[in-house]
Amino acid sequence: MTDKHILLIVGGGIAAYKACELVRLIRKAGMTVRCVLTEGGSHFVTPMTLAALSENEVFTSLWDLKDEVEMGHIQLSREADLIVVAPATADLIAKMAAGHADDLATTLLLATDAPVLAVPAMNVRMWQHAATQRNVAQLRHDGIDVINPDEGEMACGEYGPGRLPEPAAIFAEIESALANRGKDVLAGQPDFAPGEHRPLHGSRVLVTAGPTHEPIDPVRYIANRSSGRQGFAIAAEAALAGADVTLIAGPVHLTTPAGVTRIDVDTAEEMAQAVEDALPADIAFMVAAVADWRAASTDAQKIKKSGQKDGGPAPLELTENTDILARLATSDRRPSLLIGFAAETQKVVEHAQAKRTKKGADWIVANDVSGGKGKSVMGGATNAVHLVTADGVESWDSLPKIEVARRLVARAAQAWDDKHGDRGDGE
Repeated sequence: MTDKHILLIVGGGIAAYKACELVRLIRKAGMTVRCVLTEGGSHFVTPMTLAALSENEVFTSLWDLKDEVEMGHIQLSREADLIVVAPATADLIAKMAAGHADDLATTLLLATDAPVLAVPAMNVRMWQHAATQRNVAQLRHDGIDVINPDEGEMACGEYGPGRLPEPAAIFAEIESALANRGKDVLAGQPDFAPGEHRPLHGSRVLVTAGPTHEPIDPVRYIANRSSGRQGFAIAAEAALAGADVTLIAGPVHLTTPAGVTRIDVDTAEEMAQAVEDALPADIAFMVAAVADWRAASTDAQKIKKSGQKDGGPAPLELTENTDILARLATSDRRPSLLIGFAAETQKVVEHAQAKRTKKGADWIVANDVSGGKGKSVMGGATNAVHLVTADGVESWDSLPKIEVARRLVARAAQAWDDKHGDRGDGE
């Protein structure tokens, strides 16, 4: 990725100082970075600092004649492989959602055809305000990747979601976005020429993706660490292959791929019901990292540390969630091809083979997630998998998740075609 060009828009806010470290990380990775500093951002970090770190001129004004002659704002917006807005303030997010173009930053954002990654940072009440959430939803609908802010103590002394993520976490999102560019999971760019045969034309494909959140009380939940990117990539590729795709997504903030019907759920039981409601389907990719357990009872109020007899944690009684894959395998509306996924930390292939038999799946796609946070495939842009079928095991080296999706969909299409033969669909 050393040939990539990043345009970093630094908004106003105390978190703007983190942009300096972000620039350093981008440069350390060998990428080029140009910075645009808003008027508000200039109150927290100077153009000189960003220029020294980026080794490039910093742009601040739409009305700078010299800049417009040497590097017009249209060219500046078009040369970038990715535009990153960090911090994205409530005001900047509102302008982006409304399509305003009243300064250099917003004009660049309106003029670009590059992917955009927005990283919000603001007071917790501003983040939770209905107007901000409405604006964020609009940006995501428009295809802009908005990552959630971190939760923690604010500079103003309040606590909650609204903190700018650490530069290393933002940089990981940048790497992921760049890895998917040109075969974008979110935008669903076509892989087939007009009129070209689409191997899944006439089929119905069901995909589950992301984690589930099992509430303990109003602020705590049990979950698996899953970004949903692999499932969304599979849904995108299946749609591009001509299928009628239903994507059942747990709590993730990814843009719905083009041509896909999306159903959002939170819990495992909600996902199980949504899967049941989405049937019949010809092919099912059960990619979601569904929580195996949930709290036997959910407290209506936040559980406090005080009040426990020994000062220790309150006991948490668990009950097992519905096994969605196993239930689907025994359903009278079972898909012709049922594909499960297995995230393992040891004996990956052995456990996947056992799971395929026990759950009644046709295929299991297994991967090793033992690398830990920052190294795990969960949340990353690549995946190395083992495809376990009745015929044996095929192992694929680490690939971009969109390429893993492309291969799996191609295999599934071939299996579906072998079963149905010449369908006479004219495609």
